[in-house]
Amino acid sequence: MTIADLVREAPFGQLVRFLTKDKYFQYPEEKPGFQLPECWVDLMNNPDLPLPSPNQERSLSADDTEHKRRPDIENPSPSNNNEKTESSEGGDEPTPLEQRTSRLSLRRTATSVSSRQFTSERLREEEIQALERTETIPIVPKRTRDGAILVDWYYSDDVANPHNWSNRKRAAVTTIICLYTFVVYTSSAIYTSSEPEIQRVFGVSKVKAALGLSLYVLGYGVGPLIFSPLSEIPIIGRNPIYMSTMWLFVILTIPTAFAQNYAGLMVLRFLTGFFGSPCLASGGASMGDMYSLISLPYALMAWVAAAYCGPALGPLLSGFAVPAKSWRWSLFESIWAAAPIAIVMFFFLPETSTPNLLLRRAKRLRKLTGNQRFMSQSEIDQRNMRFRHVLVDAIIKPMEITIKDPAVLFVQVYTAIIYGIYYSFFEVFPLVYPVYYGMNLGEIGLVFLCILVSCALGIAIYGGYLYFHQNPQIVRYGMPAQEARLIPALPASFGPTIGLFLFAWTSRASIHWIVPTIGITIYGATVFIVMQCIFVYIPLSYPQYAASLFAGNDFFRSALAAGSILFAEPLFHNLGVAKGTSLLGGLSVIGIIGIWLLYYYGATLRSRSKFAISSTETF
Repeated sequence: MTIADLVREAPFGQLVRFLTKDKYFQYPEEKPGFQLPECWVDLMNNPDLPLPSPNQERSLSADDTEHKRRPDIENPSPSNNNEKTESSEGGDEPTPLEQRTSRLSLRRTATSVSSRQFTSERLREEEIQALERTETIPIVPKRTRDGAILVDWYYSDDVANPHNWSNRKRAAVTTIICLYTFVVYTSSAIYTSSEPEIQRVFGVSKVKAALGLSLYVLGYGVGPLIFSPLSEIPIIGRNPIYMSTMWLFVILTIPTAFAQNYAGLMVLRFLTGFFGSPCLASGGASMGDMYSLISLPYALMAWVAAAYCGPALGPLLSGFAVPAKSWRWSLFESIWAAAPIAIVMFFFLPETSTPNLLLRRAKRLRKLTGNQRFMSQSEIDQRNMRFRHVLVDAIIKPMEITIKDPAVLFVQVYTAIIYGIYYSFFEVFPLVYPVYYGMNLGEIGLVFLCILVSCALGIAIYGGYLYFHQNPQIVRYGMPAQEARLIPALPASFGPTIGLFLFAWTSRASIHWIVPTIGITIYGATVFIVMQCIFVYIPLSYPQYAASLFAGNDFFRSALAAGSILFAEPLFHNLGVAKGTSLLGGLSVIGIIGIWLLYYYGATLRSRSKFAISSTETF
């Protein structure tokens, strides 16, 4: 795929196409000399052909795969095929399309990865498709009973399919999404260095000054409830949501940095968090658009690491500038970081949503051929779509599942507690490192680098487990029960409690600062592993509600984090650092109990849930 192809799918290319009425950055269907694959032409010119029989609708079988791998094994001869056809259809001669269909083994219509179930069947399908991508095999489109031709990829190695992109292109897109996520998360905690100055300039209390961070976090918890479902609508896609909200994020950050009153600053902080939020829930869906089931956990690790390290590095980026200049410099840095990413996204971030790509291809084919029977699956599905259905799935459904399903309730509560504890660090660190170890704001920011170290450790441990144990087991034996994904979380669940108690009772002048910092590092590394396991377990168990549950999860954890920022200061002021942090460590014990119970009884809970798929459905 050329640079022109990459830019064409980016917002810039789509804007140029719109302004020039598709004169520039043309698709293959719009260029002179384009020809549809012959099997498509036959289907278009023979609308009265009978629907394919069930045995023609299947995916590539194990026998077909073996034939591909071993050229010495020949396919059944045409004479045998004809004999079978004559015996089964009363001696009628097969049509040219039927003859071609009998020779082609690929019989599927592409579906968005994010909407398909994470099952053994899907894993086997992906393995077959990976083999097929090494060859150029025409894909015969399906036809509905009312005569519509379902638009699919033209060939098994069609470069328009995000799963067929080169590793370099997928890595580039992943990097852009991770940087986008990192900037949004960094802009939350980058504000903390400005809090003392905001207290003085606007004459507010410490709690009110911290509200600027709390409202930002609340904003990016509320946003996904709206933006995540919108990005799943095929006629919209992911890029319009990403691009419009990212530019609003950049634009609103400018008046935030120049706010002249406290109320205006707080409102703008909430709005910037709100409009920065789409990547926080849909970023994982974008990864799913591009990567196979085996590769997806690695991509998700990079995305979660960007989200995890962003808040920790915020105080480091602003810790030296704010004391030297003014409180506005932390927000200036947000502008300087976000604007270049928005520009890169505008020119180079392609659309990844398969339903959206196929919907636009269907429109081009209707224009090219004048045949209105070309339709994408999403166009058919959207006929009965109503806004209230989107609203129910976005807001009501996560709440309903959370209340009725104990497994989901635990995941929501535990991740909310973990996130709340994480954001309380921004209030407890200034009570420890300046007081006991004489550090300034910049040096406190350097302490937050321990989160970066803990993230690297978590990636090494969890990535090693995937690469050396879990993925080889999946390839050899197939998909295990969903609870197998929780195995790394079982020992890791003890880490948050150990790390918090170590920090609580070693934060004193008589003990070197590295000791409590090691406690935070243990906490960070083990939380990263636990969260990775949980974030894979949810879509495995609740595939049809995964998008809604992730949006709901983001709201729950962000809501508690927003509250924790405000109650952390009174908590530590009244109980002290040791007792206050010990209280948080005691709350983290919920995770130890919950993860182990979920591992042993998760299958039983799912068998009784009307929302989850049972373990038998994964084999």
